[in-house]
Amino acid sequence: MPAPLRTAALAAACVLIIAGTVYLLVQMLVRLAPLTLAIVVALLLAALVHPLSDRLRRARVPPWIAALTGVLALLVAITGSLVLIGQRAMDQLPNLQRSLKEGLGRVRDFALNGPFPISQAQVDAMTRGLARAARAAAPDPVGGATAAAQVAASILIAFVLLFFMLKDGRAMWQWTLRACPARFRRALDEAAEAGWGTLVSYVRGIVVIALVDAVGIGVALALIGVPLALPLALLTFIAAFVPIIGATVAGAAAVLVAFVTNGPGDALLVLVAVIVVQQAEGNLLQPLIQGRALDLHPAVVLVAVTAGTLLGGIAGAAVAVPLVAVANRVTAVVRATPPDEPA
Repeated sequence: MPAPLRTAALAAACVLIIAGTVYLLVQMLVRLAPLTLAIVVALLLAALVHPLSDRLRRARVPPWIAALTGVLALLVAITGSLVLIGQRAMDQLPNLQRSLKEGLGRVRDFALNGPFPISQAQVDAMTRGLARAARAAAPDPVGGATAAAQVAASILIAFVLLFFMLKDGRAMWQWTLRACPARFRRALDEAAEAGWGTLVSYVRGIVVIALVDAVGIGVALALIGVPLALPLALLTFIAAFVPIIGATVAGAAAVLVAFVTNGPGDALLVLVAVIVVQQAEGNLLQPLIQGRALDLHPAVVLVAVTAGTLLGGIAGAAVAVPLVAVANRVTAVVRATPPDEPA
């Protein structure tokens, strides 16, 4: 066999082996999706909360108390926000129902009397079609209960893992490092430190960006007089954790609510506000806060979000970018750090 052909065959075999290994690994992670997401979420939350836990430990607070304080502080922040949003939403529910009914009437009148030739029968047919699609998309009771149980179990596992990561994170990593060959330990330790630093920078940056987005959109909605400004601001904050897609979905929801409740004029104002905030985020906040931490091309971010969505839904989309950023940083450090010479 000619040498070039042998080289090509060997390269093809290596590519197939690597592709098969990656495929099996991805399939295993997908089958263990609740556990995989719980571990990733615990790591993200640990990157967010560990400064509080470390500060308490430096003040000679016992490690388990410092870790528990960090977990409880996070739980209080989450539950307090949800309770506040839920209370405000319930207070505005009667006015929202009335505005929604009037808004749907305006949409119907616009469809019938607007520039598009739509008849009453066509509007009724579209309404029935939307109703059927909504019923078809709704999960069955058994499937919904199973999904809810899986989500609850994942959340519980994530918070338990978060506690142990805050309490024994360094010891857990040292135990893992001792299981690796001695000549690779220094490179792996440096790569892990770099990856952890990237994860911490990403989490802190995305929280700041999400907060700025939520405040900007919330203030604009409140000034325009759109109902549910606070819940929509919370939706904007949560959606900011999904790059590219999240901002679009949150902005569309705000514009839709404004259109249905306040009419096309206010909807146009909300659209302008959403565009201004998103442009400020994409052109100023993202490069300034996360540019060095991520070091990823926008095309890579888009592919990562799409792959995460296909594999894990919304949760997969939210964790895809930090995972790719950490993997990119870890790979770079491992390649740049030669293994130790055997003794």
